[in-house]
Amino acid sequence: MGMDSFWLQNARELVDCAMGRLPAHLIIKNGQWVCVQTGEIIPKTDVAMRAKRIAYVGEDASHTIGPKTVVIDADGQYLVPGLLDGHVHIESGMVTVTEFVRAVLPLGTTGLFIDPHEIANVFGLRGVRLMVDDAALQPVHVFVQCLPVSRQPPVLKPPALCWDLRM
Repeated sequence: MGMDSFWLQNARELVDCAMGRLPAHLIIKNGQWVCVQTGEIIPKTDVAMRAKRIAYVGEDASHTIGPKTVVIDADGQYLVPGLLDGHVHIESGMVTVTEFVRAVLPLGTTGLFIDPHEIANVFGLRGVRLMVDDAALQPVHVFVQCLPVSRQPPVLKPPALCWDLRM
């Protein structure tokens, strides 16, 4: 699945749900939203979901309730969005992607941006494929970052470092 289809998947359906034109499949009512951008805790927050994706976050999601909507009362519990690890070298921890996810998922990490350059240095493309295949099996989003390799310009020595040792 390309990034275009990832971001556009069910977009109209989610908008229609947020506007109340389609019912949510699940609503979590009366939670306290933890805003990771500002550090605020926003009380009395509802979350409406459709097709396993968040369609609406706000003070009142009652406009998205339909006859088959499952409603859960959070009773003031915290609602925390999934956390993203912006850059990680999993192989530095001497574990597989599976074991790394097993350790971080219970702590709220739902997405990883992994850089497999260390395994690439040792096992080449075969090692990177091993990590990518393992990542595809995980219950979190794993994005593999491959930094471009380019020819480096020659290092120019400053004149002060070019001593004539014959003197």
